[in-house]
Amino acid sequence: MSLGLRRATRVAAAGIGVAVTASLLAGCSAGGRETVHFTFSKREAISFMTEVVDEFNASQDEYEVVMDTSGPDVIAASFVRGNPPDLMLANYNQEVARFVQRCALTDLSETEAAADIRPEMQPLLDQYGVCEGRTTALPYSVMAASVIYNKEIFAEHDLEVPQTWSELIEVCDTLQAAGVAPFYATFADAWTANQGWFDYAIGGSLDVLDFYDQLAAQGTDVGPDSPVSFQKDFLEPIEKMQLLASAYTQQNASSRGYDAGNVAFANGEGAMYLQGPWAFSEIAKTNPDLELGTFPLPMTEDPADLKVRVNMDLVTMIPEEAENKEGALAFLEHLFQPELIQEYNESQLGFVPTTTGDDPSDPRVEGMIGYYNEGAVYQGPGVLNPRAIPTENYAQSLVLGADASSVLQTMDADWARLAFRQPAVSTEETAE
Repeated sequence: MSLGLRRATRVAAAGIGVAVTASLLAGCSAGGRETVHFTFSKREAISFMTEVVDEFNASQDEYEVVMDTSGPDVIAASFVRGNPPDLMLANYNQEVARFVQRCALTDLSETEAAADIRPEMQPLLDQYGVCEGRTTALPYSVMAASVIYNKEIFAEHDLEVPQTWSELIEVCDTLQAAGVAPFYATFADAWTANQGWFDYAIGGSLDVLDFYDQLAAQGTDVGPDSPVSFQKDFLEPIEKMQLLASAYTQQNASSRGYDAGNVAFANGEGAMYLQGPWAFSEIAKTNPDLELGTFPLPMTEDPADLKVRVNMDLVTMIPEEAENKEGALAFLEHLFQPELIQEYNESQLGFVPTTTGDDPSDPRVEGMIGYYNEGAVYQGPGVLNPRAIPTENYAQSLVLGADASSVLQTMDADWARLAFRQPAVSTEETAE
């Protein structure tokens, strides 16, 4: 049975239950169906979600979901105006997490969807802040990222996937001796240096969750003598990253951007590529038959330290000031139907964050499945640092050879300055 037919069958069967639940939560307005304002921020999946919305609307006559794809800036403005959307399905980052920290979102802990979320997801969400006593964001799609490698090049040179730093250097030396660029780098685009090189180097070297917990507790006391600091804890992995960037990339790395990198990697101009699975579809446009795989970047001599970078690619949230919470809850439960959340994540090469979700079936991400299932994951500094710290620019300067100690000292100063300016807001104050 095709995905579309399965989904149509599922929606028809689920529609009755959704309609019954919805009728218990809210009555129809005088004008007929009640509108549910739904915002969706992942542009690559708009066509998929449009179909989901259409199917939900056709499955019952209580609510009419209207989708807005105008982006996070519009969402933030709507909170300020006091007319936020009823349901948000958005990337989870420092900007969105402000709504959590201010207790501006509805508690979803009693929903059926919340009961099925994998417990190891919560610490990753909490890194951005919490509203005590509430579960206000439910993960819908987790994106895992690590080294993409060309299986054909590895096989040609009889190479195994490295699991330690020494093995990685040995692989790089073998490839370089054979005239192959070990890494294809796209340093002209700062975000690629940040997401891949910077994040993978740090995440493979230390406990990112513990580091940022301690950093937050220190407040303004961040420097060479504090328990943790960027200049102390990041220096060794950054110096290793700089070695890889300077000695084991193609000659024009500083002038290559993401688009050019996808084409070049597809044409076999590098053996490894520090990008996430979103690059697969771009690479396939040039070489659809290229055999690719993934593995965590090894930064230590202990394979137990291997982890993959993850981010909460999509989370569901219902604002406290939503006009139609009942309709939002009905559509939320619809979105979390096991077959639908599985189908969405398969379409985007994402990992399902529920206990009932299956592993991704695409062989290109198979190398990350075991780490994800074992909880060997981290969120990168590139997303954990507030936007006021220009981490992308710092990462780009570092891969291009800037003095690591100086840049990391500047990051410490940035963090301390932000901590000094950050007011202490109690849960009781924000909930009023």
